[in-house]
Amino acid sequence: MSYLKTTHELYKEAALTPQLSLCCVTSQARFLPDLVTPGVMKEMNYGCGTTVHFGDLNAGETVLYVGVGGGLEALQFAYFTRRPQSVIAVDSVPEMLARAEENFKLAAQVNKWFQPDFVKLVQGNALSLPLADGSVDVAAQNCLFNIFKEAELKQAISEMYRVLKPGGRLYISDPITTQPIPEHLREDERLRAMCLSGALAYQDYLDKFVDAGFGTIEVRARRPYRILDKGRYGTGEDILLESLELVVYKNPVPEDGACVFAGETVIYFGSEEAYDDGKGHIIQRDVPLPVCQKTAGNLRALNRPDLFITKATYHYGGGGCC
Repeated sequence: MSYLKTTHELYKEAALTPQLSLCCVTSQARFLPDLVTPGVMKEMNYGCGTTVHFGDLNAGETVLYVGVGGGLEALQFAYFTRRPQSVIAVDSVPEMLARAEENFKLAAQVNKWFQPDFVKLVQGNALSLPLADGSVDVAAQNCLFNIFKEAELKQAISEMYRVLKPGGRLYISDPITTQPIPEHLREDERLRAMCLSGALAYQDYLDKFVDAGFGTIEVRARRPYRILDKGRYGTGEDILLESLELVVYKNPVPEDGACVFAGETVIYFGSEEAYDDGKGHIIQRDVPLPVCQKTAGNLRALNRPDLFITKATYHYGGGGCC
């Protein structure tokens, strides 16, 4: 697994000297009242999206963040938890942990509500997390899983599943690819470490979490991320990478498959006040109802003229049924 050593060295460099071209460091942290983010945290925002979804977070929860980087998202999680060791930040690179510790001290100087001990920094590996089974409510990783090859990815997801409490949720932001990535790029260890060549296709990526036992998946966002252009990367054609934001839940996988919410919506406009499909879904007339992919498919198969089912938008806003 020499590629993991390459990754370690790259992020050691990024800890000692912020890498402005690494991942999406140009993306701006979102505004929260009374939250001031030190500039160095913004420079070290080595992610491809966000894992901090404000409407979901509860003060009493314990959060695991794997791959702390400069600490920006761990600070945002701590904004909601606000108690000692309520955010556990695990990283395998000692230099990154040291830089994050410095950054949290800076954050405490400019945020009256924040104390550095709100975040517990722990040296550890995503493939063998130093936490007990079922010990956290929330886990998160940003632009980490795509670095792993098949066996290590399976292990990393399994570890997240293990440490989550039943009903707990995993927040993810990772690149995916819209076209096959040539093998010579997949085997380039530095490009993989830079989150450019290890991405999976959308459905392949989702399947990894279902295979690990996660029963519900919510696609919160899917956006353009990077282009692997044929001129620089020696591909036959330009390859679009997208940034995918997911929330996956540690609940049982139903017999008919996982519930995947990807922005599909049904609208009933028939003669009755509501439509009952006989499978537990009651759809009020003229009221848009978000549905999972399974339900959307079943409703389409009915070919009813009074049911309108949208295509997936890959931006799910909550609610609905499976």
